[in-house]
Amino acid sequence: MGFLSDEDKAKLKAAEGALPRTPLPTQIVSSDEYAPPPQTEAQREAEARLYAMADEVAPKHNMSRRRFFQSPMGMAAAFVALNQVYGCAFAGDPEEARDPDMASARADALSDQFIMDMHTHFLRDDTRLLGFAQMRAAVGRAGWNPDLGGEQTIEHLKFENYRREIFLDSDTKMALISSAPSDIPEDWFLTNEQMAAARTRVNDEAGSRRLFTHAIFTPGAPGWLDALDAALALRPDSVKGYTVGDNTHKDSSRYPWRMDDEDVVYRGYEKMVAAGVRNVCVHKGLWAPALDERFPDLAPYADVRDVAKAARDWPQLNFIIYHSAFRHLGNDPAEALAEFEQTGRLSWVSELAEIPEREGVSNVYGDLGQIFASTLIAQPRVCAAIMGILIKGLGAERVCWGTDAVWTGAPQWQIEGLRRLEIPEDMAAAHGFAPLGEAQGPVKTAIFGGNNARLYNITGAEREAWRGDRLTQEKAAYRQQGGLPSNRRYGYVMRG
Repeated sequence: MGFLSDEDKAKLKAAEGALPRTPLPTQIVSSDEYAPPPQTEAQREAEARLYAMADEVAPKHNMSRRRFFQSPMGMAAAFVALNQVYGCAFAGDPEEARDPDMASARADALSDQFIMDMHTHFLRDDTRLLGFAQMRAAVGRAGWNPDLGGEQTIEHLKFENYRREIFLDSDTKMALISSAPSDIPEDWFLTNEQMAAARTRVNDEAGSRRLFTHAIFTPGAPGWLDALDAALALRPDSVKGYTVGDNTHKDSSRYPWRMDDEDVVYRGYEKMVAAGVRNVCVHKGLWAPALDERFPDLAPYADVRDVAKAARDWPQLNFIIYHSAFRHLGNDPAEALAEFEQTGRLSWVSELAEIPEREGVSNVYGDLGQIFASTLIAQPRVCAAIMGILIKGLGAERVCWGTDAVWTGAPQWQIEGLRRLEIPEDMAAAHGFAPLGEAQGPVKTAIFGGNNARLYNITGAEREAWRGDRLTQEKAAYRQQGGLPSNRRYGYVMRG
């Protein structure tokens, strides 16, 4: 089940058991959407430097290595290590990695930042877990990789842990729960009804508006318009679709679609407009070149050639392209860096970013999703290039924060990554990229929450309501009682 081959599976480990509990992942972690590349020499060096700092600093503060990694000092040390290895421009003072007061003061000063993460996931209670825990267990039983046996990760991918990692273990204030469709009904991550129920539960418990939901739509599938009517009746905050159809079972996906199909998809857009839903989120990218040969019938649906016409024809809708269509995920990260250094472009991200100026539209947005998480720790210069390309082309006001958590664990490390990231000076000069600026500067403030708040019509009062709600009170008690981030990641890493 799923699109990873037996050969792929034999090379994988369960991330939550294989990765050290460092503040940042030390190699790329994937869901079932792609096979992760192996840890690189640079990532191994960054990991070694991080361990060396921990072993030097932690004993001076009567901390274990793991406790150090759970602290603000450990987070700072992770970015210092990346700077040392990659020569990139993360804000990170080595002294912050040694001084608990300095590190905590910075973390406390930023903890109230408004962060609206509109791309998160958990799995339903009756899930078959697709390429997640069930496949890990099957791989172990088959003898391909005994490390993958057991079902130790199932609960980590369900609601209770999701709620903790998003709202208690990170600075996220609002989030949107998403899903993925399948031609096999049991294999949806969550049904539209389950997402709506989770939204009600979280918001009722909090006493404020904290959780939002997608409604998944599946153009061309049997009965899809009736299903869309039922989904829209749940009053979703936005809709989401996968143009490749069943992304989990690519080998049997039967209903791919194009965003600009006037005969099919436009009928769905009409219903969305009538229902007052303005935001259409579309999964694009995460499609390594090798998939072109493996799934040639789906390949033409994975890129962004269908975005421009849809945006022109439907100015009353906002088209939010998930993962900003980044193509390279799953490849050796050096390939993306080489492409950028040779051409100044990144496949499909550059094409997406050029749409507004070329087409004269202002309703195309780029969500960061999985691409920020993976490039941040695999090739930080690629992460900086993605940000530079998107902001230069779409504008800082049309780049949206989304983390794809909880596949990569609590999103706090990604939040810290954007807070600290800067475009390297040589890259900015060569490509005309504007600086990202301070953690609470206008660019990062817009990306973290301002843009999503505007898209989802969040009022000023709603932006502030979290401060006194029951979920904030719960978080304060959780921290007072010693609650610490787990630093777990869920999904797959490549065997060494």
